[in-house]
Amino acid sequence: MNVPLLTVTAAVPAVGAILTAAVPAARRNAAKWLALLFSLATLALAVLVAIRFEPGGDRYQLTESHAWIADFGVRYELGVDGIAVALIALTALLIPFVIGAGWNDADPLAEPISGSATWHSSRWRPTQGFFALILLVEAMVIISFEATDVFLFYIFFEAMLIPMYFLIGGFGDRAHAGSEENAAAQRSYAAVKFLLYNLVGGLIMLAAVIGLYVVAGNFSLQEIAAARAAGTLDMATNTERLLFLGFFFAFAVKAPLWPLHTWLPNAMGESTAPVAVLITAVVDKVGTFAMLRFCLGLFPDASKWATPVILVLALISIVYGALVAVGQRDIKRLVAYASISHFGFIVLGIFAMTSQGQSGATLYMVNHGISTAALMLVAGFLISRRGSRLIADYGGVQKVAPVLAGTFLIGGLATLSLPGLAPFVSEFLVLVGTFARYPVVGIIATVGIVLAALYTLVLYQRTMTGPVKEEVRTMPDLRLREVLVVAPLIVLLIGLGVYPKPLTEIVNPAVKHTMSDVKQTDPKPEVVVDAKNGEAAK
Repeated sequence: MNVPLLTVTAAVPAVGAILTAAVPAARRNAAKWLALLFSLATLALAVLVAIRFEPGGDRYQLTESHAWIADFGVRYELGVDGIAVALIALTALLIPFVIGAGWNDADPLAEPISGSATWHSSRWRPTQGFFALILLVEAMVIISFEATDVFLFYIFFEAMLIPMYFLIGGFGDRAHAGSEENAAAQRSYAAVKFLLYNLVGGLIMLAAVIGLYVVAGNFSLQEIAAARAAGTLDMATNTERLLFLGFFFAFAVKAPLWPLHTWLPNAMGESTAPVAVLITAVVDKVGTFAMLRFCLGLFPDASKWATPVILVLALISIVYGALVAVGQRDIKRLVAYASISHFGFIVLGIFAMTSQGQSGATLYMVNHGISTAALMLVAGFLISRRGSRLIADYGGVQKVAPVLAGTFLIGGLATLSLPGLAPFVSEFLVLVGTFARYPVVGIIATVGIVLAALYTLVLYQRTMTGPVKEEVRTMPDLRLREVLVVAPLIVLLIGLGVYPKPLTEIVNPAVKHTMSDVKQTDPKPEVVVDAKNGEAAK
């Protein structure tokens, strides 16, 4: 029997979400363990997908195709290339850590009032709903990575906004300055802003999806690409450019790319640390992934046409995000603006149109997910102890909680792409790939590296070193559960920094296919060295 592995991989967390939500209200711990069990089962399936994937085989593997809405050419089509395999593995890997880090984040903060069976409305945190929503987001993200039917992708690209809206608006950060009413208003504002930005992007994309169907007659990514290659699909230049802009706008909002980024600092700042990780390390990757799969795959000529403007936007994201991060007083907003800078590097690598740049961009998606998860989760543990997100409220933490400070330092060093840690490899490839075709752009992008060192080291200095502040003098170090959440991420950062080959072997063949889609080859070096006599020639 041929098991539909991709469907099962996406269905397991969806089923887990339903079962977790159905756990009785009094069995909060059972809901937590059930959610963790389903997340681990999904991770096992993602590992199986990676094992069964053959890097040198067909472009899309483990494919599934079934009629769905036949009258409109919509099919249930799934398939993965190396890029999708890497991002599915990242998603499945991070969710157990998100669940472990948020183990107590959704527990009620007050006892029942006067023996009543209901919680005080301003303090009620439905634990089952929190973990069910996390699993639901995981399911939708995974199937978005698997979908090769444009309409199927669009449905889940938009549907994941609903559980994310409730996670941001309903389960906010407890370390909020001011009253509970003010905190609730800030959460509501962040959730609505997140939803509106992404809904506007999605509506514009919907118009482009309909336009694509009018032009191509179907939604199958593989059929449209084959028709373009065979010359049987006649797409006018202006039509292709308009469709490209519709898709790219939605993906740039999700990414997030300047100037469509402003929802991210609010969303991450008002969310719990695990939900903030879910936003920037998991959900936002769908946007950059879709640029590779759909923008370059469906509209290669328009992608090349738009490249100069997109490179400028990526550069602005890199420098602007890093500069604003330097001036932040809030730990979580600092990480949010740092992520905007990092996403600028990812977009830069994608549209550099070189194999090194696109390989680096894909690795950057994975490595940024791991490094941001490590830094943000440790920051969440720190904030939960002190009850404040303000950098000025800390000092001397390394003297009272050395393990917490040490893991925070490693997460920060990974964020600034220190050699030997995973993000360095991806950032290096992005810059090399960009410099090969656009040397001036590559040089300007290096400013982001300098600024990353500044905001990371200043953050560590102000929170972890110096005199011990009275408020942190009794701060406990990381507990066993917290160490189990962070330690594997640190190991991965070091392991992939020293030996990235397992990832590059999976990713590189898919990048070659993407380069073929846009009919680009890597620029040849201007200076070639003669191996026999060592002479250089132009």
